[in-house]
Amino acid sequence: MKETSTITAKNLNLTFETNDGPVHALKDVSLDINKGDFVSFIGPSGCGKTTFLRCIAGLETPTSGEISVNGMTPDEARRARAYGYVFQAAGLYPWRTIGGNIRLPLEIMGFSKSEMAERVGRVMELVDLAGFEKKFPWQLSGGMQQRASIARALAFDADILLMDEPFGALDEIVRDHLNEQLLQLWARTEKTIGFVTHSIPEAVYLSTKIVVMSPRPGRISDVIDSPLPKERPLDIRDTPEFIEIAHRVRDGLRAGHLDD
Repeated sequence: MKETSTITAKNLNLTFETNDGPVHALKDVSLDINKGDFVSFIGPSGCGKTTFLRCIAGLETPTSGEISVNGMTPDEARRARAYGYVFQAAGLYPWRTIGGNIRLPLEIMGFSKSEMAERVGRVMELVDLAGFEKKFPWQLSGGMQQRASIARALAFDADILLMDEPFGALDEIVRDHLNEQLLQLWARTEKTIGFVTHSIPEAVYLSTKIVVMSPRPGRISDVIDSPLPKERPLDIRDTPEFIEIAHRVRDGLRAGHLDD
């Protein structure tokens, strides 16, 4: 069966004009992301990971090249609400309850009260926050706040979930737990996920495909299709297969620096 490409980029270039001259953020980036893929983008700071994610989301406009999301331009996909976006910080409004924060995009989109209540209840269960609807963000831990942010992105049931280092500020124990939960969430929802990270173990543990990027300008130095099974306990990180993929990612990052 032929795989369906959900996100396609061809020869994508993006140059920012600054007072100090042009900054070449992306160069000749070509990539296919298929429906149901979990794709991690990894590379050093300034390599264009977040910029590429923002191009998918229609938040940045490439200088040249093509990009399509669900067969539409990124701008059309954004207006069609084809994706949910989870930022590095949870970005919850402190004066709204957790339920109110998750409900916000649904209010903007004009859902009925009954539909909003059903969707909020469903996604809060998905991210294991049932019973916390009336709490305020300050009453939740950092990990729980980030789960609420994921629930908000899932509330309108977009096919694609874009995540920009959502666990980067959390300690390792919480991060491991959320990685496990995210894999379970992905298995249940069958979303297509684009995930930016600086962590090699996180990228290898989560992904069906790992995109290794090199710095200045951002280029793809390697695309690794993971042979790991879909069901992944945390101790899979101790297996030879996992370690072999991690070595390949590390080699790709090192080669990118040498090319620079």
